[in-house]
Amino acid sequence: MKKYIVLVAICLAALVSIKGTFIKNDPPRRLEILFLGHTATHHLSDKFAEIVQQSFFKDGINITYTTNPDDLNETTLAKYDGLMVYANYDTISKSQEKALLQFVKSGKGFIPVHCASYCFRNSDEVVKMIGGQFSTHKTDTFTMVVVDKKHPIMKGVNAFNTWDETYVHTKINKDIHVITERVEGAHHEPYTWTNNYGKGRVFYTAYGHDEHTWKNPDFLKMLENGVVWAVGKKAEKNLDKLQKPNPAYTVADIPNYENRNPAPKLQAPLSPAESQLLTQIPVGFKMQLFAAEPDIEKPIAMAWDERGRLWVLETIDYPNTVRENKNEGQDRIKICEDTNGDGKADKFTIFADHLNIPTSIVFARGGVIISQAPDFLFLKDTDGDDKADVREKIITGWGTFDTHAGPSNLKYGLDNKIWGTVGYSGFRGTIGDKKFDFNQAVYRFTPDGKNLEHLGSTSNNTWGLGFSENFDVFISTANNSHSDYLGIPLPYLQRLAMPGMESVKKIDGHYGMHVVTKNLRQVDVHDGFTAAAGHNLYTARNFPEEYWNKIGFVNEPTGRVVHRAVLEPDGSGFREKDGWNFLASADEWMGPVQSEVGPDGALWVCDWYNFIIQHNPTPKGFENGKGNAYINPLRDRTHGRIYRIVYDGAKPSAITKLDKNKPDELLAGLKSDNMFWRITAQRLIVEGGYKQLAPQLFDLVLNTSVDAIGINAPAIHALWTLNGLGLLNGSNEKALTVAEGALSHPSAGVRKAALQVLPLTARSMAAIQKAGLLTDANLNTRLAAFLTVADMPANDEMGQFLSAAQKVPQNANDYWLSRAIPIAMATHVKGFEEETKNANLAAIERANISNAKVDQTVKIAVVQNAMKYDTKTFTVKAGSMVEVDFSNPDFMQHNFLILKKGSLDKVGAAADKLAQDPKGIEQNYIPKIPEVLFSTTLVEPQKSFKLKFRVPADAGDYPFICSFPGHWRIMNGIMKVIK
Repeated sequence: MKKYIVLVAICLAALVSIKGTFIKNDPPRRLEILFLGHTATHHLSDKFAEIVQQSFFKDGINITYTTNPDDLNETTLAKYDGLMVYANYDTISKSQEKALLQFVKSGKGFIPVHCASYCFRNSDEVVKMIGGQFSTHKTDTFTMVVVDKKHPIMKGVNAFNTWDETYVHTKINKDIHVITERVEGAHHEPYTWTNNYGKGRVFYTAYGHDEHTWKNPDFLKMLENGVVWAVGKKAEKNLDKLQKPNPAYTVADIPNYENRNPAPKLQAPLSPAESQLLTQIPVGFKMQLFAAEPDIEKPIAMAWDERGRLWVLETIDYPNTVRENKNEGQDRIKICEDTNGDGKADKFTIFADHLNIPTSIVFARGGVIISQAPDFLFLKDTDGDDKADVREKIITGWGTFDTHAGPSNLKYGLDNKIWGTVGYSGFRGTIGDKKFDFNQAVYRFTPDGKNLEHLGSTSNNTWGLGFSENFDVFISTANNSHSDYLGIPLPYLQRLAMPGMESVKKIDGHYGMHVVTKNLRQVDVHDGFTAAAGHNLYTARNFPEEYWNKIGFVNEPTGRVVHRAVLEPDGSGFREKDGWNFLASADEWMGPVQSEVGPDGALWVCDWYNFIIQHNPTPKGFENGKGNAYINPLRDRTHGRIYRIVYDGAKPSAITKLDKNKPDELLAGLKSDNMFWRITAQRLIVEGGYKQLAPQLFDLVLNTSVDAIGINAPAIHALWTLNGLGLLNGSNEKALTVAEGALSHPSAGVRKAALQVLPLTARSMAAIQKAGLLTDANLNTRLAAFLTVADMPANDEMGQFLSAAQKVPQNANDYWLSRAIPIAMATHVKGFEEETKNANLAAIERANISNAKVDQTVKIAVVQNAMKYDTKTFTVKAGSMVEVDFSNPDFMQHNFLILKKGSLDKVGAAADKLAQDPKGIEQNYIPKIPEVLFSTTLVEPQKSFKLKFRVPADAGDYPFICSFPGHWRIMNGIMKVIK
């Protein structure tokens, strides 16, 4: 008997141990809530979602926003603890219904809010689960009547009074538990209730039509309680166990650009672990720290070498320590290595020091090129000790007067050239025999620095550049232009005197930036993208397919987010859709400045980690430093982090390093599913001059397979590698034949690459015509074909084809094709170039100069870095002809509008609304309302505009403003009209 007692005791002990293990291994974690909204404008689900995520985030609740009902599937829903719905969807499909019902029945939470009770009306079971269905409503201000004060959902909630829609419900489930009512006379309408469905819980409230209710703290508290109750006790316990950082705040001298009351306070810095607890990434991903202070400090840019090692640019001097002697700087390049394979850097080597505000780094010619205005430097280790022995200037002329407006984003392009961007500090210098003077631009140059090309003009400080796997070029800038597309390089437009700004098109499809912190501090473009930096696409295959070559990562350090820009074809170009965020933090120090796919296929994030992000204009009470940034002792000099964001279950990289001395190994790199390894292998093959690989490169091009998204990336890189090796200059017949054959490849990207690498000869033009690429079904490839033909020898037959192609509706109605075809006609149609160029120049002249006699000239200029006009008032005579000579020496665009008397606030409100319209910039942010009497276009930095008009006949005070987003409140004045 004793033997059995002992066995029972052992079994019980084992069960207790197992149970304890289960409890111990059930980790504390944040709640994950999927929020299903819609794109309709009656109920603004995106605004509601923003308010909810900012209110719940620090309490440990993540909100993931979607407008796609197809996310109601078993795989997606399984990732979440609860589903919140605030939308108008009349019906639900059978598969969606099954997934939703099973999700709740299994024990998950369902939180339908307000209009959600009118969703999915074709499913009686879903209506029963919700607990009722909206029937009718009016609007009124009414007071909550609490029915169950003891319910956990009402903990800490005071009965509130609000204006809202007065919902009346039908099909009310008798099993619901009513928590609050709306009482109207003798009628008691259930207004907030709970319901059970299988093992799951449902929380519903009819409140929530608009901001009258959304911003009510008691409503938000009730909603948060409802979410926590609905997800169930197990998830709630895990949330309760979660350590929630509560950083200290102190009073400090912080610029209060938005005149917030109370004024912002200084948050104390957090450790990397604490910072991660206040940071959200998508469900199914992990955020892993690779390096942090004190091992690295103030990382501003990063890149990887062929051994997979991370190289980091550290700049302690940024932004105001601009040194005359660049060899006395505190900044450096540091190599960070993970030597034991635990995913964290443990070896740090200083490759080069005594630098001064380096801003970008790229590998080339066996070393690195860095941007350090006024120079680009080439640094190289010649003896293998990981220390730079060579340091030479290869380009000089980059502007230094503003350190956040200099050159950045150096990248090795598929065309074997170095690409980069520059802000308004610009470039002025001579390369070879060519003089350059440009700013706010995209450019490229050969790795030796001897050939520079100005490729495109942008609208603002340019801090983002990214390539797709098909070599499409995307850009992000400051000030409300977070996603742009370079469609036609500037030199093509200059042939016909087309506006230079047409080289780059603003394609972002939304204004708002979705932050998870209430403590947002911005200079301008409030709640939008004021400091967009980086535009790297996901170009590996370790993330889900929805990311592949489609998601651009745009960093916004002022919002503490990494935005997901969803890039979709739009004719021959692209458009961006709002994918919300890939990363969002409520840590007010986190400052993502670069996000890029690393050698492992993960997304690496460079966190500047600084409470002070803003550069200029200079706030009241502060002074500017030498770098044109306002001086603030709160600017941090010691912190900085690098993170890897890894997808759960992602396969390890097949390649961890490449040896530049092993051509066969480099050939394998060209076949990688990660563009990092492909471009690295391409560069090393070209630099090594490995022409013996030509037969294997031919085989890659001849492979006609495509992947799940229609790309054959190895063939694209093989073509550019052949080009870089000089095998497509006519010296190798086989190479030409293979490239010509690629013009008919099933992959549009391969066809495009073949177009771009073939020599500019009559033979190539004949091959392009034979392959039918000037009528290619893929309009992006067709665009490349027209631009390629524009560079080929003149041909009358081609001119006739182009003249006809110009009239084809598909071409004529396409933004880029309608410009590319005339550019090609300039080469192939006799007299067309001169005639068109003269017409364009005449149009420009008419736009800027009028022959009318001027009675009075008024000179008005923008005050640099102050967001003000230098003239507050001027006086003119009624009915006279006046010319305002408006000049803009500032670093960003401004315009000048004269308004009707007393219409300042109305026009300002209209301008604010226009800022949220993706097409607002096409209107120069000028509202199309009668209150706007006269206006300039948006005037580029260092440019001017002469505005001529006849003064109104009525005397009085006429306001003038700048209507660029956020400017009109401080950039305004009065035109006094007298008789």
